[in-house]
Amino acid sequence: MKLFYTAVLVLGVVAAQSRDYQPYYVQQQQQAYTTEPIPILRQDQVINPDGSYRWSYETANGITAEEAGSIKNQGIPEQETLTAQGQYQYTAPDGQIIQLQYVADENGFQPRGAHLPTPPPIPEEIQRSLDFLATLPPSNPELNRIRI
Repeated sequence: MKLFYTAVLVLGVVAAQSRDYQPYYVQQQQQAYTTEPIPILRQDQVINPDGSYRWSYETANGITAEEAGSIKNQGIPEQETLTAQGQYQYTAPDGQIIQLQYVADENGFQPRGAHLPTPPPIPEEIQRSLDFLATLPPSNPELNRIRI
């Protein structure tokens, strides 16, 4: 009988403590988000008649961003491309400063930042094969077609 009362007492204490328990990720979410307005310290925006532009801003909580863009090959509809380059910076919830630079053009979005994952190095054997293939003359597409 003593064992039964001891078990009930222990379960009661655990249940009382578990009411205040929140998983780590919930605690992080509550700390990371706020509805308090953040003042904008600086904001600039320029839009030119030729389609080029530039904007930037800085907030009181340390967020900064800027971007500049223009149209390449203006007047040649088949080749016109909007290009943009910029950067932004903010402090992550874990305290790490995240800084990202990017270029966006006809080759797509190309980000650079120390926090981004990087691919593993190419194995030496594969790199030698790629180097060899790069020295070969281009193939004739007519020879590669299957004729029925």
